[in-house]
Amino acid sequence: MVGLSFIGFALAALPFVRAGFGLTESGSSFIVDTDAGLVFTVDSSSGDLTSIVFNDVETQDSSKHSQIASGIGASCTWSQGGHDNNYITIPCTASGIVHYYVAKYNDPSIHMATYTSSEPSVGELRFIARLKKSALPNGVAASDIAGGTAIEGSDVFTVNGETRSKFYSSRQFIDDQVHGVTGSGIGAYMVVPGTGFEGSSGGPFFRDIDNQGGDQQELYFFSLQNSGHTQTESYRMGLHGPYAITYTTGSAPSGDIDTSFYDDLDIQGYVPESQRGRVTGKASGFNSDWSSYISIGWSNSDAQYWVRTSSDGSYTSPYMKPGTYTMTLYEFELAIASQSVTISAGNVGSSNIASTIDRPDVIWQIGDYDGTPRGFLNADKIETMHPSDSRMGNWAVSSFTVGNDASGFPMAIFKDVGAATVTFTLSSGQGGARTLEIATTLAFAGGRPQVTINNWTSDNPAAPSQPDSRGVTRGTWRGNNILYSYSVPDGTLLTDGSTNKLTINVISGSSGDQYLSPNFVVDMVRLY
Repeated sequence: MVGLSFIGFALAALPFVRAGFGLTESGSSFIVDTDAGLVFTVDSSSGDLTSIVFNDVETQDSSKHSQIASGIGASCTWSQGGHDNNYITIPCTASGIVHYYVAKYNDPSIHMATYTSSEPSVGELRFIARLKKSALPNGVAASDIAGGTAIEGSDVFTVNGETRSKFYSSRQFIDDQVHGVTGSGIGAYMVVPGTGFEGSSGGPFFRDIDNQGGDQQELYFFSLQNSGHTQTESYRMGLHGPYAITYTTGSAPSGDIDTSFYDDLDIQGYVPESQRGRVTGKASGFNSDWSSYISIGWSNSDAQYWVRTSSDGSYTSPYMKPGTYTMTLYEFELAIASQSVTISAGNVGSSNIASTIDRPDVIWQIGDYDGTPRGFLNADKIETMHPSDSRMGNWAVSSFTVGNDASGFPMAIFKDVGAATVTFTLSSGQGGARTLEIATTLAFAGGRPQVTINNWTSDNPAAPSQPDSRGVTRGTWRGNNILYSYSVPDGTLLTDGSTNKLTINVISGSSGDQYLSPNFVVDMVRLY
């Protein structure tokens, strides 16, 4: 009995190993079986994924690997551990960077996280799954460039008369927890759960590439850093993620992955929930008509977070790293209040925030002041096609009359396309010295608005602080929101029933052709 008891104790003390789950070494290959239909292979001498098989279907392209950037030349090791020995961790180390692959028992996912201690020298730091297009043919139509002809740089194409680009697959971070590609009975999805964007930069409305279909079907986590795509703030070092590629039989998985298993793994820079804090409170002073589009963001040099509020403005933040943050209240994409808040580990703080934005009584206004060009001509198309696309409305609007629908006013004004003209009439009590304001969300090549009203011309505004990057031709309006204000002198405006004419010109010390000429994106125009 003693011998049998000892044997029983010894067996109980051994880690529980799942049948089928494990890692096999073959040469420089680490072959991982998740025991959930997913088997993937990591080249231990490079850090690349060289095979991804789901339900016996090879989904990795044979001519290229899946990897950080175009490969980081990493050296990889592996270990098995965590609760019930149910996790395999593969750290792949190169200069200034450690990329982690994690396999979880009975989970058809390749979990990942990427740690940077310094600015990597690998170009644009992003993870690209270069998948077999025959297995996963269905991506974002607007980013399928197969058979296309380049029309701008090497990243905008025409295909069968339509413009296409990998940039036209992008979605704002706040709405981009899950994106993927599919085939017959199979789907591969990039999932960014919870605080997976905390080490990224750009805020809740930043966007970057999700997919490109060409010879391969490319699936991106382009939220690491140093893309230079309309970048509005400095890059963050530390841990980027967690994130995962999850395989399904077709339907999209939930973005709410429980990542608490990382607590038991040795991941550099990972901060468990127990060492984080939260803040709750209520936002007020926002436009009640936009209650479904109110959000709050937090940022400092180490991390960023966001959450959408309830319709009454109440909110609870994600679990955040300890530190002092700038807390910003947004209506759509316009910051309407900002304050400081400090987060402490293990603590739930309280912080209410109220709008401080000025809401003047206007004589007239074109467009909503919301930090976006929504509602303007071509704003509904610009995220998924080039300005030159034949499906776009004519950018060269001859004139816009105040009182007409904003959809007749262009969302962007290009120096080489021509100025925007606005006509309006005023009553006798609406003359005198007035203020004209033009809100913009992004500019290219130093473009900014200079205005003429009747016989008066404004001074030239200073060059704007905007990203040094193509934007509106790459499917985004997200830059720095800038409000230009012009003091219109007494005697300028006509109040006798005659028509006033406002001309909005693009000025810049730079030049360019058509849609690569200096330009800016319009949020609203108002007179008060």
